[in-house]
Amino acid sequence: MFELFGISATMLALFAGFGLLIGVLFGFFGMGGSFLVTPALLVMGYPSRVAVGSGLAFVFGTSVIATLKHRDLGQVDYKLGVSMIIGTTVGLEVGKEIVLHLEELGLAGNIISITYVLLLGGIGLFVTYEALKGGSGDGGVSHDVEEDAEINADDIPEIAKKIQSYSIPPMITLRGGIQVSLWMVLLVAFATGLLSGFLGVGGGFIRMPALFYLIGVPVPIAVGTDLFEIMFSGGIGSFLYAQSGGVDLSIVAPLLAGSALGARVGSAATSIVNEEEIKIYFGLMLLLGALAVAVRQAGNYLGMGVLDYVSLALILGSALMVASAVIYSALKSIRAPGSAGVTAD
Repeated sequence: MFELFGISATMLALFAGFGLLIGVLFGFFGMGGSFLVTPALLVMGYPSRVAVGSGLAFVFGTSVIATLKHRDLGQVDYKLGVSMIIGTTVGLEVGKEIVLHLEELGLAGNIISITYVLLLGGIGLFVTYEALKGGSGDGGVSHDVEEDAEINADDIPEIAKKIQSYSIPPMITLRGGIQVSLWMVLLVAFATGLLSGFLGVGGGFIRMPALFYLIGVPVPIAVGTDLFEIMFSGGIGSFLYAQSGGVDLSIVAPLLAGSALGARVGSAATSIVNEEEIKIYFGLMLLLGALAVAVRQAGNYLGMGVLDYVSLALILGSALMVASAVIYSALKSIRAPGSAGVTAD
């Protein structure tokens, strides 16, 4: 049987196909890479260190591809992204040390899984509720990038308005004239960096909503800037794990090969799909991910190995369903009469 990197052609095809789906999600949401890869690898029996480290390496490669597309669309705030790198780096190192310590105690797998369920479920419910509550907005007309650069005060969440009202020097000015304390940016960066190092994720599933709900950055720019920052967190995190043998190229290479196309498609879709739809899909993605990890954890607790396969099926199925919905919404927006969407060059 044909093998590459020591794994069979069937596994190569599985990882490449999975990478394609995740690439669409990653480019569209600014997350979705190792958020799905790490639990899938844990279900497949890979050690926690390898699952986390390989997930971060995959995030690094995919984020480079997706960021380039968002840069072309003018959806990256470099000042905000660079400001977050310091806090993220510190958080990554702290998160990695926690994982290594828990691994020595034999507790890493269970604690990481429980944390996934609580975070993904909680944030997923919040984002979905907020999106549905505000879903009566512009009736599905896609957003123009230039219009997104000029922010209407009514479009900024109340929490973000409150945070912006605290003038704690030094203050920085972001795209659209947003002014926010640098300390708030660093706090968000540290928290997401800690999650990146602990869970093996780029941190996008909490950073993207944090940029929108806490800082007031428009969703398309939040996605692009998040991906720009993830390039650094994913690169630093995978380097740290690689030093302790936590990166498996037989996993990362086929995933990246499949995600190269998907990330470009997903990134282009953010400029033509309605912003409320982006938030609804984002919340749905998190809820399905939380359900998959919860099923796996229940299987471990009950000693029912079959639930591991149910969990893996949920992860793959949810990626396929949401990626298909993203592509369908993008095609529908392109075909809609008078669409204001910006298409890729």
